[in-house]
Amino acid sequence: MSKESPIKIKRPEQFLLFAEWNDGYKATISIEKLRKACPCAECTGEKIGDIIYSLPKPVKFEPRVYELTALKPVGNYAIAASWGNGHDTGIYSWELFRLIFEKNALNDDQLKDLINIQKNDKRNISFNIIK
Repeated sequence: MSKESPIKIKRPEQFLLFAEWNDGYKATISIEKLRKACPCAECTGEKIGDIIYSLPKPVKFEPRVYELTALKPVGNYAIAASWGNGHDTGIYSWELFRLIFEKNALNDDQLKDLINIQKNDKRNISFNIIK
């Protein structure tokens, strides 16, 4: 497993993330997969020894939950993601970031299908949220 940071990260589409590493591995994933793999204590739960401090909370569907607004390096060992719904506590080690890409890499057919679905989606979806 690579603990090296990627040499390239880019967004070929709003809903996709591409990364390439020095060893030649490169892949594209759905941004939704990155969000669902958030390693923060809120998303994964918190346990120290035998004491459980909080249970994992599944990502709930709400406006902008899968909208990646920023990726920022954390030292030389990780990257932090900020999401459109305000969630920003997940710090992905480079090892975890690579693992997410390896587990969720889209093949060429899957990429084409997702891009075609997105381009042909004519729906005007909006949310009316009352708090």
